[in-house]
Amino acid sequence: MNQEGYIKGAQSIEFAQSPYLISSASVAGKKEGEGPLGKMFDMVGEDDLFGADTWEEAESTMQKEACLLSMGKAHVSPKQIRYLYGGDLLRQGIATSIGVEGLNIPMFGLYGACSTSGEALALASMSVAAGYGEYMLAVTSSHFGSAEKEFRFPLSYANQRPLSAHWTVTGSGAFLVGTRRSHVRITGVTVGKIVDYGLKDSQNMGACMAPAACDTIVRNFEDFGRKPDDYNRIVTGDLGYVGQSILFDLVTGKGYDIKKNHMDCGMTIFDQEKQDTHAGGSGCGCAAATLSAYILPKIERGEWKRVLFVPTGALMSTVSFNEGASVPGIAHAIVLEHC
Repeated sequence: MNQEGYIKGAQSIEFAQSPYLISSASVAGKKEGEGPLGKMFDMVGEDDLFGADTWEEAESTMQKEACLLSMGKAHVSPKQIRYLYGGDLLRQGIATSIGVEGLNIPMFGLYGACSTSGEALALASMSVAAGYGEYMLAVTSSHFGSAEKEFRFPLSYANQRPLSAHWTVTGSGAFLVGTRRSHVRITGVTVGKIVDYGLKDSQNMGACMAPAACDTIVRNFEDFGRKPDDYNRIVTGDLGYVGQSILFDLVTGKGYDIKKNHMDCGMTIFDQEKQDTHAGGSGCGCAAATLSAYILPKIERGEWKRVLFVPTGALMSTVSFNEGASVPGIAHAIVLEHC
């Protein structure tokens, strides 16, 4: 053991002095506001532009609002934040850099695709545990319009979406991590590896990400010496209906059964039948907004004592897709506990 915590197994850390997840905030788009979690979000836009002129500017607005709301709940000012960890899906992370520019907080820009909320929370909690600051802020976002324009097709093309396709969530989640006591602690993290099964179908991201989710979940069990039943919920970020089925098969092959306590944010944030979202939701904002609006309140109330939060990402770009490269996946796991 050292001052910061235990190194657990091959990829994990268990904190000796666990940081607290002090507050969070969620901002969501109109479609998300019409879904099952609609009343739980802190802010829902009347339209998906949030008063901006472009989808990219709208995404930046969501990030800024989520950050301000999260800090406001804890009565913490931007000057008190030591570092900000943030990212999004757009080229050079412009949604984040433009969104948080006015906060004037020292910043690390991240890219983990849809796993970015897990990456940001891991780094924020490690920084607090190491004594590098009293408060850290983690934020991420995605937007349906900006993601479709960057990774798939301009919306005006009216392309038919395959049933395996995900609906990118318009949303943002921000999280204040620090030393001040709250009812949720981040007690450990398992940092994921890049896992590539050679799949090239960017319209089936659940299949591309499921192997990485399996790898990180199983590694967490092995590193911490735990079983699936040691968690009230094992929450993946963006696998959806297709990816969940594949995950179950892969985890079963490793000797574990997570069916009874698994939850996927992409399956939770939308009503698949009523909202026609095919395989489910995805995007950086999917896991982040669901964690803030739905999961954390249950942990805070003690309904769930320990949760493994595992956002998943498909690591592709427009260049790699156009060159016919495969779509690797990555997943990071955050252990959240009631206290």
